[in-house]
Amino acid sequence: MTKTSWHSIPPAALVCAAAPAFFVLGWSWLGWLLLAAGVGGAALVERRSPRSIAVSVGHRPGWVIGERRVPSLTRDLALIGVGMLIVHAISLEAQLDDLSMLRFTLALGGAVLVPYLLSRFMFRDRAIAFPWRTGTRWARWQWIWLVAVLVLGWLILPFYFITSGVYQNWPVVDSPGLIARLFVGVGAVGIWDELFFICTVFALLRRHMPAATANVLQAIVFVSFLWELGYRAWGPVLTIPFALLQGWIFLRTHSLAYVVTVHLLFDAVVFAVLVHAHNPGLLPFFLV
Repeated sequence: MTKTSWHSIPPAALVCAAAPAFFVLGWSWLGWLLLAAGVGGAALVERRSPRSIAVSVGHRPGWVIGERRVPSLTRDLALIGVGMLIVHAISLEAQLDDLSMLRFTLALGGAVLVPYLLSRFMFRDRAIAFPWRTGTRWARWQWIWLVAVLVLGWLILPFYFITSGVYQNWPVVDSPGLIARLFVGVGAVGIWDELFFICTVFALLRRHMPAATANVLQAIVFVSFLWELGYRAWGPVLTIPFALLQGWIFLRTHSLAYVVTVHLLFDAVVFAVLVHAHNPGLLPFFLV
């Protein structure tokens, strides 16, 4: 790890620490303070760092053929902060009425779209991308993991949601219309999770530090969001490993399609458990 990488971690950690301030503690003032400290700290770090590095030919360091711009830590952390602030602009309490679903659509959509547009067209950068197809077939371990996700979800999620009572953080779904809305909402948020936490937050952080460190920091943001969404009580025992695994899987596969598939399978079980919890006996294939 380079000296610059070490210096980039504290400002990034401050920005990511704003997530639990916003979404777990509900202390907006602290979240704003941490964002300002993180972005400001990044600006101070970059004042002492070169903005570009020379590109040389092969083993001849003196044969310089051009310069390569160094990614801006200040800009990238500001993009993460913008996304979090857009999400924080609304309450993440799960509701299924038309206005609430529209509010979620605009806020969550904006949290992905605005950083992307700023990066692409204002900063002339391609830091944020959504690599849906990789051109390679899924390996055997990837197919096995898809099955494992379903089995583990079936074993663990009913026990978590029902015994902890956190299923009550989601509205009662006791009609076909509400069940359909819950299905759409759970799936849409699951897709957004990967677009924002993996393709935006994780991707931006990886430009400045080792992947393992970036993965831990994105998991802090990921899990904090899920906490306000409703995964409380001992939910982090489940969501922390899930967030870290999603980051690791994306590193291995570079496939948005695969991590989205994993997430949607997990969320399919979440949806079924919520329906089961609010309508005991409707889905008799759960153990709890």
